[in-house]
Amino acid sequence: MQTSLIPAKRKAFLITLISLSGLFFGGFRPVMDEQEWINWGNRFLNENYDPTVEPGIKKFEIALTPDHFMRLRKTYQQGKQEYYSFSLKRFAEMGYIPGTAATDTLEMKTQADDIIYQTYEDPQGDIDSMATAWDIPVKKLSPQRLDSLKQALNFLKGKGL
Repeated sequence: MQTSLIPAKRKAFLITLISLSGLFFGGFRPVMDEQEWINWGNRFLNENYDPTVEPGIKKFEIALTPDHFMRLRKTYQQGKQEYYSFSLKRFAEMGYIPGTAATDTLEMKTQADDIIYQTYEDPQGDIDSMATAWDIPVKKLSPQRLDSLKQALNFLKGKGL
């Protein structure tokens, strides 16, 4: 049996000291940078957006962009398209509205009428308008995931152009 050259308490202290030194000397980075938040937000939105709420959707594209916009384009089977977009620098708050057993709603709010809503190739006529709130159907989410999304949006809001 081999004995340690450093007693257990001292070893634990040294490991803690070395780990903490990274905080002061740049070796450890506890927060994500801008691109990591964008990547994380895109993964979150694409995994949790629930297009089944509208059965006529053929495809959708939802994204946080490098220029700090949140965008959604829905294409329906008949060819109609809906487009939503807003600059994250205008983001005011995010709400979570419970819904059915599988789907809830994220409510994005902006400071004023800052959300662009447009339709294309709509048989009832194309729309080009602005709104203050935008409801996004999502799968059931834990409070921790919601907090993470809110943190990402607020971080990117602060980095807005």
